[in-house]
Amino acid sequence: MRNAGIIFRREFAGYFATPIAYVFIVVFLVLAAYLTFFLGALFERGQADLQSFFAFHPWLYLFLVPAISMRLWAEELHSGSIELLMTQPVTLAQAVLGKFLAAWAFVGVALVLTFPIWITVAWLGDPDNGAIFAAYVGSFLMAGAFLAIGSCMSALTHNQVIAFIVTAIVCLFFVLLGFMPILNFLSGVLPAALLNAIASLSFFTHFESISKGVIDLRDILYFAMLCALFLYATAVALDVRKTH
Repeated sequence: MRNAGIIFRREFAGYFATPIAYVFIVVFLVLAAYLTFFLGALFERGQADLQSFFAFHPWLYLFLVPAISMRLWAEELHSGSIELLMTQPVTLAQAVLGKFLAAWAFVGVALVLTFPIWITVAWLGDPDNGAIFAAYVGSFLMAGAFLAIGSCMSALTHNQVIAFIVTAIVCLFFVLLGFMPILNFLSGVLPAALLNAIASLSFFTHFESISKGVIDLRDILYFAMLCALFLYATAVALDVRKTH
């Protein structure tokens, strides 16, 4: 973990060494505010909660997180700096974990900076702060799952644009699995047991549960196992590339 921590600190500091990080944060905050107050009609709803804020998070992450994850390994593969990284006294697993945690922490910073929306709701009404905190936890976990998928896709190609597109497509697949219009369409074709199994694989299903203030161990394990699976796949893909 010490070596992973070193990589984490280097990568995390590297995000703020370029204007890209600040552009990402500004875009994320502006879109989050716009979707919450205009499309989500926070004031018009007249309810002291942040459901209209968190409802758009899967769609925000769908476009913004791939922009962060696409450079995790594609840039290293394209420039050849991965060979230099592998000469350092770190294992492949430590490098994968360190870079992933740095990207996750960066997205976490952007998420924390949305706190004025929480303050606005608290000032206007009497919200369930426990439920809001749980939703923030769920959003952070979901962002980690998006990033783990993006890390894996980035390790499969040296082209950042391809990594972005493939990550967005795979993440969209995981989001739409629990989207009600999709489930309603499949309900006339698939049996209920299979339909429930498909819905249980969706980001939307597990995040929606947490965003209502219910932190279920099964939801946490879902995101944790998804992260572990795709990070393992990242390490395997990089190992194959290294040996070839």
